[in-house]
Amino acid sequence: MIKGFKAYDIRGAYGVDFTKEQVYKIGYFLPSLLKCDKILIGRDIRLSSEEIFTALAQGINHAGCDVYDLGLATTPMVYFFTEQYQFDASVQITASHNPKHHNGLKISTTHAIPVGYDTGLKELEYKVENEKVIPVRTPGKILPMQVMEEYKQFLLHYRPDFNNMNIVVDTSNGMANLLVDDVLGSAPYYINHQMDGHFPAHEPNPLEPQNIQQLQAEVLRRKADVGVIFDGDADRVMFVDEKGKFISPDLMIALLGDYFIPQCKQQAKVLLDIRSSKSVTEYLTAKGAQVNIWRVGRAYAALKLREIDGLFGGELAGHYYFKHFFYSDSGMLAAILLLNVLAEYKNKGLTVSQVIEKISVYANSGEINYTVTDKQAIMDKVRDYFCAGEPYEAYYDFDGYRVEFKNWWFNIRPSNTEPYLRFIAEARTQEILEEKLKIVDSLIRE
Repeated sequence: MIKGFKAYDIRGAYGVDFTKEQVYKIGYFLPSLLKCDKILIGRDIRLSSEEIFTALAQGINHAGCDVYDLGLATTPMVYFFTEQYQFDASVQITASHNPKHHNGLKISTTHAIPVGYDTGLKELEYKVENEKVIPVRTPGKILPMQVMEEYKQFLLHYRPDFNNMNIVVDTSNGMANLLVDDVLGSAPYYINHQMDGHFPAHEPNPLEPQNIQQLQAEVLRRKADVGVIFDGDADRVMFVDEKGKFISPDLMIALLGDYFIPQCKQQAKVLLDIRSSKSVTEYLTAKGAQVNIWRVGRAYAALKLREIDGLFGGELAGHYYFKHFFYSDSGMLAAILLLNVLAEYKNKGLTVSQVIEKISVYANSGEINYTVTDKQAIMDKVRDYFCAGEPYEAYYDFDGYRVEFKNWWFNIRPSNTEPYLRFIAEARTQEILEEKLKIVDSLIRE
């Protein structure tokens, strides 16, 4: 097995978990796997991205397939143009939020539907490991695509007037810099505002507390209303309030309801991942939405939102999906829409922290990671202990278990990419939460 093949994409330390030679073979076998004669490719600013593009494109061409080259692109740009120009296959070269020496390939098929390990990557891995490359007599071509302006105009269609807001934006030296000046304009104060594959300020992962410290400090220094931070490939966005406090991304899904639901002529369907706060479900349900809970990861969420014809959705990790973005995720579109909502609340005299306090009514543990050997046995043990002790109100058994009780709920699930068991819980009071966390910790550490 090649280490770089994961549940959702191909990713890892370049030259270690996957190599240039393997990338060439991935390119060669992609056209037959996805049954296409042209493939769209974009890439991020990482130092290895050009080399990977060259190897990937050569492999694709040697299979007789044309490459349409977007050049430097955000990951959502690749999704957008996959559907907009009706490609049956596309690849974004990126390691998203991973460290600078990592890279990867996010592969999509028709309608920008993600290709995961269960839907094609496993077969691709087998071909790369076991089958021979026989280049065709007439190779394909590399054709440049100059479509940046078209994408900017799509985003500007949604841009509201938020000039009343004092905003700090951290682009993490990543791909958001391609668009952010034209889309958000000159009003925000920008930091790490140059594309740099060394990521000199911090790693491009906003979920790690040390990576948002610079943004938090700048928000406080400038007395800003809100801070915005993008990850490396700009498919995710996260926020801090005027006090510099990080806002759990699932709570921002609730605020998207303030934007979309008043425009709906019928009941809005919303998708949340299995870890999402119950506060979000209650907030959206009160507004008349139908909330659907599903598995973690774009490979599942994008498909599910399309299946239910949902209006929007999101994940705890900071992905936000939109029906009008071809059921795919876009950090920049999410930022535009959420800044719109926050600007309206400011006009009503509410700060960002006051808005979030209205939504978040539960004590939350945050995601806790346990390193265990037998993940399934531990998950069953925790589930069985609590289900035997009190009646539950809701039970989900995909992506681990989510069990909801009268005064609290928990989700316990295995990581698809790391040797971790992930646990998260909420309760109506901090005391109840701490009591449950002690029991869980004891059960797992036994």
